[in-house]
Amino acid sequence: MATGRTHRPATRSRGIPEATVARLPLYLRALTALSERSVPTVSSEELAAAAGVNSAKLRKDFSYLGSYGTRGVGYDVEYLVYQISRELGLTQDWPVVIVGIGNLGAALANYGGFASRGFRVAALIDADPAMAGKPVAGIPVQHTDELERIIKDNGVSIGVIATPAGAAQQVCDRLVAAGVTSILNFAPTVLSVPDGVDVRKVDLSIELQILAFHEQRKAGEETASGDGARPSATTREESADQGPDGDVPAVMPA
Repeated sequence: MATGRTHRPATRSRGIPEATVARLPLYLRALTALSERSVPTVSSEELAAAAGVNSAKLRKDFSYLGSYGTRGVGYDVEYLVYQISRELGLTQDWPVVIVGIGNLGAALANYGGFASRGFRVAALIDADPAMAGKPVAGIPVQHTDELERIIKDNGVSIGVIATPAGAAQQVCDRLVAAGVTSILNFAPTVLSVPDGVDVRKVDLSIELQILAFHEQRKAGEETASGDGARPSATTREESADQGPDGDVPAVMPA
């Protein structure tokens, strides 16, 4: 069985921009939904709408893959699913370890979408000795003392960190030293890694804070436009922070 250690995607060597790479999973999700409904072809406009991008950007992205569609017909759904899956490295097996099996780590372990997207949870690892041997999603949790052996035995190159913030950097250092070259970080902290190691950070609290910012703006706009009332203090403060175009804040809240 192929592993992530010996086969790596060729997107960087082929010069595909990072912004395009970031949109490929959106296209794949939309295409997979079409495939499940046995839709044979899709236009750029329909696919762009399903993925939440504009059609010109989609056509530009697909040009990096060598896919241009057929005028009057559109794109072949099954072929695009294969093509994007291949570019993302999803036509092979990627063993993944999840470190930190608290509520979040357990939820990730129970996520059923890994296997269908080319990822295999090779091991669950936690520092609590009381967790050792307990099954989560049918996989027995192993102690962090076994981390390096687990990574070597399973050829792991992708690690998921779901530990508390204080433990994340130490776990990251051990993962990298053991040979992991890609990390998905759910811990609420910034990790320091050497060149050649990719880190993707998922911070739910930051996403919620950004949504709260937009909710506050909408509430302020409603107050300012209603009954000719004077803008609230919040609205006046936002106005003072607006950029030169009058609609984008020059400074985001910390």
